[in-house]
Amino acid sequence: MSNSAILAMSEAEAALGRLSGLGYLIREPQTLIGPYLTREALASSRIEGTQASLSDVLQAEIGDAGEATVDVQRVTRYLRASRQAFSLIETLPITQRLILDVHRTLLSGVRGEEKDPGNFRRSPVWAGSAGATPDSATYVPPLPDQLPALLSDWEAYVNEERSVPVLLQGALMHYQFETIHPFLDGNGRIGRLLISLLLKERKRLDLPLLYLSNFFETHRGAYYDALQGVRERGEIEPWLHLFFEGVRVQSDDAIWRARRLVDLRETYLLKASETRSKLPQLVQAMVANPFLTVQSAQRATGLSAPGARNLVRRAEELGWLRSLGTRGRGGREHWYAFDLFHIMESPPSDGTVES
Repeated sequence: MSNSAILAMSEAEAALGRLSGLGYLIREPQTLIGPYLTREALASSRIEGTQASLSDVLQAEIGDAGEATVDVQRVTRYLRASRQAFSLIETLPITQRLILDVHRTLLSGVRGEEKDPGNFRRSPVWAGSAGATPDSATYVPPLPDQLPALLSDWEAYVNEERSVPVLLQGALMHYQFETIHPFLDGNGRIGRLLISLLLKERKRLDLPLLYLSNFFETHRGAYYDALQGVRERGEIEPWLHLFFEGVRVQSDDAIWRARRLVDLRETYLLKASETRSKLPQLVQAMVANPFLTVQSAQRATGLSAPGARNLVRRAEELGWLRSLGTRGRGGREHWYAFDLFHIMESPPSDGTVES
């Protein structure tokens, strides 16, 4: 690596360390996992052409999935696959078995289900504009009969190579996986998820607070160009610079966002502690997902429907929630915690972390 790439990796390592440390400093950091996983799922799916908004996905998460668009359903499947992956990595290494299980969850029951969920591809594929042929394609991945050997080598590198810094290994692992392109569909989403799994498996980031796909979506052209540059010309440095910059920027963004979410959560909890109600449980549910119905409030608090409605009305009186009116076939009323949602949705003002 060049000196500039080493410096970029060092800065990314420092930012990742700050993000990891934040999880130990804040109370109940698990509350933040929901917003971060959702942002990662949304951005990773958007890279592949899915059109959905953060509010659409969050509302589907509280129980409106039956009314969700096909694109929203794809994102919610990615969320389910992500949670499965982070559960599996607690007891399994990053193996082909784990990848196949997660891929099956990712594609089953949504658009792409015809693309053989849970199995490596058995036919050639190629990437390019609509109507492209193998001769005109931007990239032609290895043929199916080459996949077993390539994936075995990839798996060995991920699990046996411990002398390489983890961020460098993550960059190379992702490039290799995308180049092998083992599935008919879902390669990008699985490949980006593997980065977070590697960081967790190596104990560099215990909580999935790094949503790197947001950076790749913002720089989609550069992302694809950098990967293709390695394949065509062996130009690894641009890819490493982009990857390290993404880790640095998104680590800083995650810290920026977490501080604001936690500050607002603590303000709400302090006020909620003055009551003898289950308002604190509702606050935690609002942080995990700022969209609410009476039914989702019931699940969060264990209250009856009338009790949950009264609690939601109390939060509305305090200025924490705003009604979105009734919607859907059931005519259920929806509310949202606008200040919390604004923090989740808005980018940092300058992309830096405050001291």
